[in-house]
Amino acid sequence: MKFSLLALAAIAPMVSAHYFFDTLVIDGKETGTSEYVRSNTRAAKYNPTKWINTRDDMTPDVLDFRCNKGAFSFADQTGTVEVKAGSKLALKLAVGATMQHPGPAFVYMSKAPSAAKEYQGDGEWFKIHQEGVCDKSKDFTRDAWCTWDKDRIEFTIPASLPDGEYLIRPEHIGVHGAAGGEAEFYNSCAQVKVVGGGNGIPGPTVKFPGAYRKDDPSFNFSIWNGYKDYPMPGPEVWTGGSDSSSASAVASINATAAATTSDENDKDTCESRFTRCVRSCF
Repeated sequence: MKFSLLALAAIAPMVSAHYFFDTLVIDGKETGTSEYVRSNTRAAKYNPTKWINTRDDMTPDVLDFRCNKGAFSFADQTGTVEVKAGSKLALKLAVGATMQHPGPAFVYMSKAPSAAKEYQGDGEWFKIHQEGVCDKSKDFTRDAWCTWDKDRIEFTIPASLPDGEYLIRPEHIGVHGAAGGEAEFYNSCAQVKVVGGGNGIPGPTVKFPGAYRKDDPSFNFSIWNGYKDYPMPGPEVWTGGSDSSSASAVASINATAAATTSDENDKDTCESRFTRCVRSCF
């Protein structure tokens, strides 16, 4: 036990600088370590993904960026937990680490075609949560950011999310090196089964890789010399209901149907009038 405590004390400072998510929290109750969160095969599990000066051959351009390196090899060993639509969840960092890098946090979800443990995350992803700067008056290189020194990302499953099995992808982006193109990405995937949901249409959607580009302003951003607006990467947050593109498509279809019905009604009226005229005149 003494060795374990000493080892943990030695590791904690490193993972406060570099960290990884390994615990799902459901309505305030922590589940087991890596019980529902896929592990990864990186030499050091807490290493970030970067565009340049990368480790473990990991960049945001590779397929493993979805859930982290080798994460799918742990999918079958990872449980899938039932969560209610509308419930409050969190993804917590391992070994007592906290997010001591300035930068935003996001939570994405992607519906599995069947079982979450069989899903590689190659489908569509939508964003359900994001947080950036909480206090512009504080140090923009540190505690101005909402995530500063926190050990978890907290979020709510949209109440109208359709039932089914999903991957949840928490992500924190350290932007302390972004001025030189070295933004750091920390992410993983949890496996859940959503119940009690609705008929919402999540969107807009993106794919990983592909959602982020190396030249995006979000990843070439300076936190130095005071506060400035940070350009959030990825799609807009879906909070429930229909996404704008789907809603527009539905509205267009409905409008076309209404116009068609109106034309048919006008035609019927015209034909009825002609019929009455023929009958009265002859």
